[in-house]
Amino acid sequence: MSINRQGTLTHLVYNEGAMSTLETTIRTPLTQWEDGTIRITGSRVPIDTVIYHFKLGATAEEIGYKFPSLGLADIYGAIYYYLTNRGEVEEYLRQQEAEGDAVQQRIESDPEYQQTKAEMRERLLARWAAKTTLGNPPAAD
Repeated sequence: MSINRQGTLTHLVYNEGAMSTLETTIRTPLTQWEDGTIRITGSRVPIDTVIYHFKLGATAEEIGYKFPSLGLADIYGAIYYYLTNRGEVEEYLRQQEAEGDAVQQRIESDPEYQQTKAEMRERLLARWAAKTTLGNPPAAD
């Protein structure tokens, strides 16, 4: 079993009785973007999302229902890739989570972000208070 740069998984199968060789090729539906994220080819859905739902117990069909831009074969292909390369994919997922945490920390420590967040909170609380004062509690969205 080998994977080439185009994400192709190749198995050579030899059938002794028929004296023939059958080559089967499985294309992994994954593309690594310039920013390093691995996404389902032809979509913007990262493998992280598919694997997250798979780990929660979702079937490929359920994942497809949640993400209609993904083909069922591509979802099964991503799951297959995960199951056959679990160690590497888990390491990639850990790295992605660490990078996400670092970005979130950098954003939340930005004074301008803190100011904007505080102003937004004040506006929302004022709107809530105005609606409540008029005797019309805001509708739950």
